[in-house]
Amino acid sequence: MSISTSTFQFLQDLKNNNTREWFHANKKRYETVKSDFEETIKELIGSIGEFENMTGVEVKHCNYRISRDIRFTNDKAPYKSWLSASFSEGGRKSGRVDYYLHISDGESFLGGGAWAATPEQLAKLRQEIDYTALELKAIIYDINFVNTFGEIQGESVKSSPKGYSKDHPEIDLLRFKQMFFLHKFTKEEACSPDFVEKVTEMARTLKPFLDYLNAIFFDHQEPVVKL
Repeated sequence: MSISTSTFQFLQDLKNNNTREWFHANKKRYETVKSDFEETIKELIGSIGEFENMTGVEVKHCNYRISRDIRFTNDKAPYKSWLSASFSEGGRKSGRVDYYLHISDGESFLGGGAWAATPEQLAKLRQEIDYTALELKAIIYDINFVNTFGEIQGESVKSSPKGYSKDHPEIDLLRFKQMFFLHKFTKEEACSPDFVEKVTEMARTLKPFLDYLNAIFFDHQEPVVKL
């Protein structure tokens, strides 16, 4: 299953006409887009399930709603102009670091990592880097990983985090407040027949990094699963 060109056209039109009136007038178009994307999600649950425990995970546990929560933002556009889904054991509400798929007219990508780590999680990650950064480096500097995902993405402190010297040998890694990776897709790649296969192989490449973070954040214990 691939993303259709009509999906990208709908998302572009929605971005340019982000009102409830327009959306309801184009509800049939959205239902087709939604159905097609759900088929892609279903296929990915199956293929990612070859190397992750996706037992009991259904499309509804991965898919995100297109409506936006506008209660606490100045941007009152009622709808997202993108489609997205997360894949992990227990679904997107499990709390685990997961594989995130984002589809939009402007930018599509697969990514994952410490995007919004809590202060406690960030402290654990920095402590692990402080003790030994060898395991992390072996993952993120692996040639296949670098060729697929490139460099670390995310914000970092300008000098050094509290409790760590600016002369620490791993200061470049310790500075990160966020640590995630992503691979961008062109529209042509997203619309190609082997899109699910490509996303799956990239997820397989990303897996060691997600496993590393999940082991640190959850102290080798499984988080609460909320399907």
